[in-house]
Amino acid sequence: MRYSEHDTRAKFIDPQLKQASWEETYIIREYYFTDGRKLSGNKRGERLFVDYLLRFQNVSLAIIEAKKHDKEPTEGLQQAIDYAQKLNIDFVFSTNGKQIYEFSLITGKGQFIDCYPTPTELYNKRFSNVDNLKKQLLEIPFYLTGDFKPRYYQEIAVSKVMEAITDDKKRILLTLATGTGKTFIAFQIAYKLFTARWNIDKTVRRPRILFLADRNILADQAINTFNPLEKDLVKINGDEIRSRNGKVPTNANIFFAIYQAIAEKENIGGFYKQYPNDFFDLIIIDECHRGSANEVGSWRDILDYFKTAVHLGLTATPKRSDNVDTYNYFGKPIYEYSLKDGINDGFLTPYKVKRIRTNIDEYIPTKDDVVVSGELEDRIYNLSDFENKIIVEDRTNLIAKAILDNIREMDKTIIFCVNQQHALNMRDAINQYKTVKDPFYCVRVTSDEGDNGRTLLEKFQDNDKDIPTILTSSQMLTTGVDARNVRNVVLVRLVNSMVEFKQIVGRGTRIFEGKDFFTIIDFTGASNKFYDDEWDGIPDVPPDNIIIDGGGNIPKPPKQPKPTNPTPPSNPDDGDFEPEVKKEKIVVKLSNGRQLRVTDIEVRYVGEDGRPLTVSEFLDKLIQFLPNLFENEEQLRTLWSKPETREDLLIKLGQLGFDDEQMATLQQLFEAEQSDIFDLLAFISYNKSLMTRAERADATKRQNIFFEEYENEKAQQFLYFVLERYKKDGIEELKRDKLSELIHLNGLGTTKDAAKVFGNANNLINAFYQLQEVMYKAG
Repeated sequence: MRYSEHDTRAKFIDPQLKQASWEETYIIREYYFTDGRKLSGNKRGERLFVDYLLRFQNVSLAIIEAKKHDKEPTEGLQQAIDYAQKLNIDFVFSTNGKQIYEFSLITGKGQFIDCYPTPTELYNKRFSNVDNLKKQLLEIPFYLTGDFKPRYYQEIAVSKVMEAITDDKKRILLTLATGTGKTFIAFQIAYKLFTARWNIDKTVRRPRILFLADRNILADQAINTFNPLEKDLVKINGDEIRSRNGKVPTNANIFFAIYQAIAEKENIGGFYKQYPNDFFDLIIIDECHRGSANEVGSWRDILDYFKTAVHLGLTATPKRSDNVDTYNYFGKPIYEYSLKDGINDGFLTPYKVKRIRTNIDEYIPTKDDVVVSGELEDRIYNLSDFENKIIVEDRTNLIAKAILDNIREMDKTIIFCVNQQHALNMRDAINQYKTVKDPFYCVRVTSDEGDNGRTLLEKFQDNDKDIPTILTSSQMLTTGVDARNVRNVVLVRLVNSMVEFKQIVGRGTRIFEGKDFFTIIDFTGASNKFYDDEWDGIPDVPPDNIIIDGGGNIPKPPKQPKPTNPTPPSNPDDGDFEPEVKKEKIVVKLSNGRQLRVTDIEVRYVGEDGRPLTVSEFLDKLIQFLPNLFENEEQLRTLWSKPETREDLLIKLGQLGFDDEQMATLQQLFEAEQSDIFDLLAFISYNKSLMTRAERADATKRQNIFFEEYENEKAQQFLYFVLERYKKDGIEELKRDKLSELIHLNGLGTTKDAAKVFGNANNLINAFYQLQEVMYKAG
């Protein structure tokens, strides 16, 4: 007897699990662990799942790959192993119900077994050399509310930290892409330690944890996430210390601070020194790439003072030469979840790149230009000079107009400028050319704006508000600001640091309903960093010449002397660190005869490897996949002529990475914007001549034999009307669920009225379908 896979599960696998004492509460069937890559039109790519996930004591222990009864038991083993590695699971079972194959990722070996191990047996295999504290910490469930479920990588990250802490590691690093919930992970870590009453001196008390950030907005966002423990929370800041007559708070378990508030200042000792140096058990350093481990930074002084505590660094930025101190200090990350993984899994939003070039990407002075201030040098000024050494107002205006031309009017947008003055100039230029009347449509958010800027930022972050729509900034918004509905990230300045570039890109990656992708609009070539071999890569191990002991400590190099007259940052809390400009900037007005223009706009989409595809790569990828979708031209015509199979084909194209937006880009490339996607596919696959929709509709109208089948003139006129709608709006008008709307727009009345015109409802539907068959036979 032949059994389906469903029958195999119900009749064989389920009873075998029950016989091995696997209760229903320990089994999750068809466990989906990704959401599927976001595609245009609010669609999703394929979601990954395992047939069975086996959990015991709140720990995922094994997955089962189920095959049909007549299939080989190990047919799906390799995919199951891949999924197990992704899920950080040690055991895989592959079975057809008749035979069970067990594979251990611990030993790398597999064997056929007679029956499944019991939950206790499998748990003891997994934790054969694990102490009771580690088991206790892993078994404590997440603190969750409502129907919220943690993502698989969040569970892995928390488990990895629990294991590292119980292995007495003092320096721990998690690297997870922006928007993947690092603060949520930090809270679950704190909650587990809090619940288990873990602490470094192994006494019976709850731990004291310090969450250290470098900006108030990041600390406040973290406090909101930690709200379930609010009775045990306190923020260390000036107001709190003043209310205690200059004494730091000690009557809590979870402490939040920005390092500027507690660090040493000129002639003022650091507040952190009021605490005993063994006061904290765990210090969580948010965005630790920003300098927490830098030898000359204030953060390092704080960490060195509390050296007995476990130091947990959180960052979105893989190891790069410009933040090597972080990795030398913490060592290799114990877990990494990259931007590429987040996008492919569907937890982050994909992006496309618009590289815009102008005819003033460099400036050569002429005698007709007017120097408003400063003194021009006889040389070429390039992108690195603009706004730093020279300001060309006409260039700022050109870029402002180009930005407005390349975004949808009410799409939330962040423009990253060279400095605060440039952000001011760009705001004013946007406001000069905008069409929206609201005075707060475009605003500057920098440290100079103070509390007013923070208020505007909060409104921008509110997804229920359209205004402000555009923010101009320089450094303040590069890190940690949670604005989920950002649709455009605009770069009008060079970005030399890979760390900073990655943080800027992260401003647009957060998921939001109806947000299929976001666009990086690049005026300076900063997006070339996508092609860097180090982009989105896995961090390297520390260099061989750096010795990290069991606690993660490193020998300190000699401190560099501090500058004698350092320039204080304008507001270190907000991150706009701009050096003092000593030389007067050159301001130039171009001669009236000089015509500035955008010379090129290149759109690039991003492949599954996280890098933008060139046009030729994009086309090569499409050509490579098309034979998997249809075998020949006739099959393509057949699939395309029916609304249901056409939609299936479009969905498959989208899942392969060619969604509506990307196909529209290809239409632009081949100057086929007025053509059907069918014609584009036939042209690419079989070198067929491109027809426009109008040509295809007019050719269809000449098929008299088809139209003469319908003697009622109203029936003929309706079919002609459908063709006109197709000419105007494309294949959207040919969907089955569009029929009733077309009937109404044509004035035929209700669907019942239209059915009478065609004789009956079946005749109406058949005519709608046959019209499309005739359409796609043309050409």
